[in-house]
Amino acid sequence: MDRKMANRKLIRLSQLKSKLATENLEEIDWVTFGVIVKKVTPQSANNGRTFSIWRLNDLRDLNQCVSLFLFGDVHKEHWKTEQGTV
Repeated sequence: MDRKMANRKLIRLSQLKSKLATENLEEIDWVTFGVIVKKVTPQSANNGRTFSIWRLNDLRDLNQCVSLFLFGDVHKEHWKTEQGTV
């Protein structure tokens, strides 16, 4: 993990909103980790394509969640991922 995180900044999901407001994250190499705390049943978009929505949390503040929308190949590959997965 140390090798993978070298020269990267860890930003907790619960800090993401404030960091986006105060820092230019496009200029740094950053990572975040999250746990899937809720999965919405896959849905169909207006164009007929199926997508998934996951709610992610860092388990520090359960009121601070990030919604992640999965489309296309990402949806096809990961829609069966279990709730509780990091």
